[in-house]
Amino acid sequence: MRKIIIQEFISLDGVIQAPGGPEEDTAGGFKYGGWVAHYGDQVGDKIMEKLMQPADLLLGRKTFEIWEDYWPKHESQWPGINDVTKYVLSTTRKNSDWKHSIFLENLADIEKLKAANGSDLKVWGSGRLVQLLLTHDLVDELWLMIHPLTLGEGKKLFDDGPIPAAFTLAESTVTVRGVIFAHYQRAGEVRTGSIGA
Repeated sequence: MRKIIIQEFISLDGVIQAPGGPEEDTAGGFKYGGWVAHYGDQVGDKIMEKLMQPADLLLGRKTFEIWEDYWPKHESQWPGINDVTKYVLSTTRKNSDWKHSIFLENLADIEKLKAANGSDLKVWGSGRLVQLLLTHDLVDELWLMIHPLTLGEGKKLFDDGPIPAAFTLAESTVTVRGVIFAHYQRAGEVRTGSIGA
């Protein structure tokens, strides 16, 4: 069985929209595109190298459409990105000129993919897809890159009601510029109790 690993740039108030640039996703009039740009440093760069190691990708259509125009021309920034398989959840797209792109139609296709043999599946961006995966308990790990700012608007990671679920912190690093890289692994059900009891 393959793991599904969510990797998200996120603000303190949960926004994941358009971290990479002003034109990345302006839906809803979002005006803070590129909000991660001023937080890079050597510590963060080292962790990003680890997160960008070649692995199959599971993407939503919108993220895929941003990437299919960019990464084929910029592979030097992400070695191997064009060679891994890109699985894309879409009800409107069936093919792409970007090599190794496979389109999935529904949740059942994702469940079948997860149950198959192969590398882990990394999800970048793809907010609606991530919410679908969280709702159906298909997320094995979260890599959250928590940036020290609030945006007050924009698409949020947990907007659509994930199921109650517990996670364990597997590793964490705080960069010089205050970005928290937190790696969580799924850890069963939510447990409750009384403080001090």
